[in-house]
Amino acid sequence: MPVSLLGAAEIRALAADLDVTPTKKLGQNFVVDANTVRKIVHVAEVVPGDRVVEVGPGLGSLTLAILETGATVTAVEIDHRLAERLPATAAAHGVADGALTVVDADALRVRELPGDPTVLVANLPYNVSVPVLLHFLETFPGLERGVVMVQAEVGERLAAPPGSKVYGAPSVKAAWYGPWRLAGTVSRQVFWPVPNVDSVLVGFHRDPSPRGDEDERRQTFSIVDAAFQQRRKMLRQALAGVLGGTAAEASALLESAGVAPTARGEELSIDDFVRIARALRA
Repeated sequence: MPVSLLGAAEIRALAADLDVTPTKKLGQNFVVDANTVRKIVHVAEVVPGDRVVEVGPGLGSLTLAILETGATVTAVEIDHRLAERLPATAAAHGVADGALTVVDADALRVRELPGDPTVLVANLPYNVSVPVLLHFLETFPGLERGVVMVQAEVGERLAAPPGSKVYGAPSVKAAWYGPWRLAGTVSRQVFWPVPNVDSVLVGFHRDPSPRGDEDERRQTFSIVDAAFQQRRKMLRQALAGVLGGTAAEASALLESAGVAPTARGEELSIDDFVRIARALRA
């Protein structure tokens, strides 16, 4: 039988039955509109046979929309009550045995994912969206692509190019893994409770070849952090501490990497930061 989706009344009834009140602490805002969850799945180009991981499935509205396509889902949920109820909700809505696996855990602490998912689709909690994304991309190299719903400000930052007003450390770190794009807006009115911020969809595709090994990533990210902690300063000053101790030493290393010592962090691409890290290791 086909998979059916949750409606707004059923979502509220489920929450009441579980004594669940969406909390700001967990960044919970449940999507109560079927068209919206189908839109997310459509933008993510989920097809039958895809192995999807979802972070923060909540009561299951987006989960069911993913499963409706014929994909399998590994859902990571931190709220024990929600994690325990989700399989029963899925079964009641026509989901076949074995199509859904629920991991009752904090997404920031997960180190293994059953089912080897290759696609990430999620309505990410606003307060941990960037840390969760970076943790999953770092920990699970098999994730090839994804679409996530995040706070508009966060999504714009993730997809920002160098030189943009909102370009920052999250933009550069996300770009380490591949290109990002804004993929649509989401009305506040489709959430319960209605948030006081706008939401967007942001998508990514992982580069087929890794940009560097783990040591190189860590070193690059430490340079990125230093550059944006003092973003008004020129790089020769902002990076002096991580590149040798003095502005003169930092200038020499930056020049050897082909980066102007008088530039600022927001002007540099991920490739520029990688060149600085490699010059430091040389």
